[in-house]
Amino acid sequence: MKRLLVRIFLLLVAALFSIYDLTAQARIARTEFVCYDKREDAKRDIRTNIDKHIALKPTLQFETAEGTVRAVYEQSFDVPAGWNDYNAYIHIENVGADYTLFVNGEQITSPIDQFTPTDFYISPYLDQGENTVAVVIVDEAFMSLLDEGLVEATREKFTNCYIFAQRRLAVYDFNVRLLPDTLDRFAQLHLDVTVDNSFSTNEVIEVGYDIYDPAGKLIEYSVNDLTLEGFTRDTLSFKPYIYHSNPNRWSAENPKLYPLTLYIKRSGILWEYIPLSVGFAEYGYNDAGEITLFGTPLKLNKCSYNAAVDSATTEREIKALKAKGINCLMPSYPQPKWFYAICDRVGIYVIDTAAISSPTNASNRNVDGTPANAPWLEEEYLRRVETMYRRAQNHVCIIAFRLGNGASGNGYNMYRAYELLKSFGDSRAIIYEGAEGEWNSDL
Repeated sequence: MKRLLVRIFLLLVAALFSIYDLTAQARIARTEFVCYDKREDAKRDIRTNIDKHIALKPTLQFETAEGTVRAVYEQSFDVPAGWNDYNAYIHIENVGADYTLFVNGEQITSPIDQFTPTDFYISPYLDQGENTVAVVIVDEAFMSLLDEGLVEATREKFTNCYIFAQRRLAVYDFNVRLLPDTLDRFAQLHLDVTVDNSFSTNEVIEVGYDIYDPAGKLIEYSVNDLTLEGFTRDTLSFKPYIYHSNPNRWSAENPKLYPLTLYIKRSGILWEYIPLSVGFAEYGYNDAGEITLFGTPLKLNKCSYNAAVDSATTEREIKALKAKGINCLMPSYPQPKWFYAICDRVGIYVIDTAAISSPTNASNRNVDGTPANAPWLEEEYLRRVETMYRRAQNHVCIIAFRLGNGASGNGYNMYRAYELLKSFGDSRAIIYEGAEGEWNSDL
């Protein structure tokens, strides 16, 4: 253990956190989800029964002021032989500071902002037997330039951090919508499931789902086979009609949800359950600069709001805001997963925002005059924006996406961020007040 800490410390002192120097990058952008072993556990979010789920609560090893390092937190865990057929991931949030990750003494990420809950793929860095993960708190000048004025609620450090493993033939990501059919008669489910085959051989997997109406009645289910070549990903699409759905159109006034469970099977054996809640809604925007729901402009009474210290307090505060006539929340950065679930259930619109805030020198359009026009920060902008989008894309409460907070400068990085979000083909508006009339904002 001491040898590992010394190795980490020497790397830190050597200032290897430059975004130019780091080649390893385990960070991934996808929907935030956990796979459950049993359907009943999936419905109630019981994680203690998940076979390959490890709560992460690393403990403080030392603090320092050397270089960019401020502290190192560490936890050891065992990887049994049974994990050979699994892909391992780690989920990090509530660190309270910018950080980077080491696994078994190897740095696997560039600096990560403290505000965006993030998943990392760690299988290539694991050994059979004892392994060690280190969360290293860093103070990088370029990171603080992007976080000006952002303040996160003080929660218990490393709350909802965990390591989990999925089979090497499993769901990698998914996109789900309930949208009107072409004649606007009823809903049509648009469920795209991306499956990953990390084996070298061709494999067959069965992907299934079932969906219930808001009253709890089973209304549709299906199971389809998918054959994947070795080391590939492919997407399986389901598009069934959901009849008698118009009374259940989701809005802040009518927040009805359809419970949907996604699962996989192999050789007739059920493997993993992923629970979802889907709302019937179609968002867009018009030439008048208004956000629309089913083509009708929404009358929004907006309020800046970030999640409180826990979900119970947050739900009380959101309900209180709604009682005062607030129907749209604008957080300053990506929120905990449960925040969006509360907004789906309570019925309040959300304009999601990437963790970008850099008002200082926002009007300086010279190269490097503002972080938004510093090409060497392009990848950092794209990572923050894509992670914001991917992890919460399936929540019906989200009506638009913001590239950043207010006047945070404009330029090359914000242009690229806008283009990236547009490439996903989402009908929801992309907003950036700092565009000041330029093309990289829909409203």
